[in-house]
Amino acid sequence: MTEWTTVTLANAPVSYGAFELTVGIDDSTPDGLHVLDEVTAAGYAGIDLGPVGYLGTGLELADRLAERGLGLAGAYLELPYSEPEALEKVLPELDAMLDTFDAVAGRLTGPPPHPTIADAGSPARRARPGRAHTDPSAGLDADGWGRFRVGLARVLEHCRARGYEPTFHNETGTYVEAPWEIERVLEVSDAQLCLDTGHLLLGGGDPVAALEQWSGRINQVHIKDAHRSVMAAIVAAGDPVEAVWAREAFPAIGAGDLDVEGFLAALKQSGFTGWAVVEQDTLPKTPERFARAAADQRANRDYLRRRGL
Repeated sequence: MTEWTTVTLANAPVSYGAFELTVGIDDSTPDGLHVLDEVTAAGYAGIDLGPVGYLGTGLELADRLAERGLGLAGAYLELPYSEPEALEKVLPELDAMLDTFDAVAGRLTGPPPHPTIADAGSPARRARPGRAHTDPSAGLDADGWGRFRVGLARVLEHCRARGYEPTFHNETGTYVEAPWEIERVLEVSDAQLCLDTGHLLLGGGDPVAALEQWSGRINQVHIKDAHRSVMAAIVAAGDPVEAVWAREAFPAIGAGDLDVEGFLAALKQSGFTGWAVVEQDTLPKTPERFARAAADQRANRDYLRRRGL
């Protein structure tokens, strides 16, 4: 198959169990250097940052990535756009992310990194994930969207003033989970979208249709498979969003409900260029489960390589 040269494929620490719910919290979280070595061995061209500092800081991070031939795809941060006072308190975390980007600028291969920004949700939304696509009352009201618009505009302006174009990530258990909520973000802002296929599936959306509809606003994709049946069971049981990871709603690519062939065809047809980050959120609690997570990432890379990526 002809190689697809406009897309640069990255992996992410969350695929090995390292993300904001585990780093610095769960002793079973794998070491950052171990994850870097696994990503390199699997054949990815880049990596997402994970929590700031997890993979290293400053020139140390630049050296660790450069010596492995890895670029930096971006970094993920949830922000409370509709809550002005809370947003003010989180902005230093955004600056820490951008400072990290500055430290590696010009030292790595691949496209520049995107600040991957998401909504922070609320205790109510995290307690009842997967419902907003059928129950709009779970979403923000008109006043909430008004505050959201102002807060998001502030974050977008801040990132752009620092020289980075953000990408807005849809996420389960937040106020930007269902397709209609993503559409609202695109209506009230000029944000570009990081289309996460797995979270869109859990949020009640169709990734192929979404890509075709929003392709002009997408500047990054997260290729992730998902089991809708797991999300349905979580909703039926009334479980919180943490159950998405505990019940392993995200399988290896090709093993879930994502129409992978259809999505890749639509992605190519759209003319997309830039980072595509392969993710398979997991919570490995044992060395054996971590080994399986690492094997999954090698399998994911091989799966996509056979399809030209």
